[in-house]
Amino acid sequence: MTQDGAILTVENLSIDIPTETGTLHAVRNIGFDLKPGETLCIVGESGSGKSLTSLALMGLLGSSIKTKANRMSFDGIDLIRAGKRQMRSLRGARMSMIFQEPMTSLNPAFTIGDQLIEAMTLHVKGPKSDARNRAIDLLQKVGITSAESRMSQYPHQLSGGLRQRVMIAMALMCGPELIIADEPTTALDVTIQAQILRLLKDLQQEFGMAMILITHDLGVVARVADQVAVMYAGELVETGPTAEIFACPSHPYTRGLLRCIPQPGKTERGTRLGTIPGIVPSLVGDVSGCAFRTRCAHARDICRSDIPEQTAPGETHSFRCIAPDGFAGMDETEEARA
Repeated sequence: MTQDGAILTVENLSIDIPTETGTLHAVRNIGFDLKPGETLCIVGESGSGKSLTSLALMGLLGSSIKTKANRMSFDGIDLIRAGKRQMRSLRGARMSMIFQEPMTSLNPAFTIGDQLIEAMTLHVKGPKSDARNRAIDLLQKVGITSAESRMSQYPHQLSGGLRQRVMIAMALMCGPELIIADEPTTALDVTIQAQILRLLKDLQQEFGMAMILITHDLGVVARVADQVAVMYAGELVETGPTAEIFACPSHPYTRGLLRCIPQPGKTERGTRLGTIPGIVPSLVGDVSGCAFRTRCAHARDICRSDIPEQTAPGETHSFRCIAPDGFAGMDETEEARA
């Protein structure tokens, strides 16, 4: 573990993807720290670079994709310079990932039991019977009934919610210190979403794991996150403790996202929810200035220049915007009309 107590540290991570029309700057100079037992939610709309960031941490990006960072370390291990063998020893053992769509992540040709047992036998020496017993125990922990009989079933024989629970059990097989969950509730109905989120939080507390939860749903963030990183067009535009972000959002994009969801006790029945006009700009070729300026009601000429990171009082809440003083005091209706 690093001296500051963080198990995961990322400094100035950038991901560039070559395309026929130029280089796509998919992720640009992002950074964050994650401590043991802490939950960081990376939130933003589709295409903002959230999943690419998680794949970079796991070393799962293609060889043609260029990844660079001043620092990207897990428990003191340099993930940028780690070789394939070292990354294979980390993935599944100390770092695990729950992918967005379990039907495409589970192998349809193998039973649930075979896939769970393989995850452990690759990393832990011991009899296969121990791996089988642990798999059954974890299936029970994640709320799957008749766990022993489920071991002989194939992914297509399970519902979407059960498949996601199997993915969670697989991620826990070797007792990882870090779990990355990439939109684990996508395509699940609201009731199952709540069960999966509650399950993840309970398991995190039981096993003392750090967790990165990737989502576009601020309602999810409010329920489970300790820290929030708001991502837009490949950049982190605002980061800080969850309570501070929700109480005093400082970037117009964060404020726009919050207007898009109903606020308990504030949003009246029948009230039209907010929207963010425009589309995410292209990140191919030269990219400069605030990427949100084409959709922002507070944009000024200075926004065409690179916006340095600013820190709110208390030094735990940072953002990339020159506008907070300009819209301080505006209520949400006034800002929406601006």
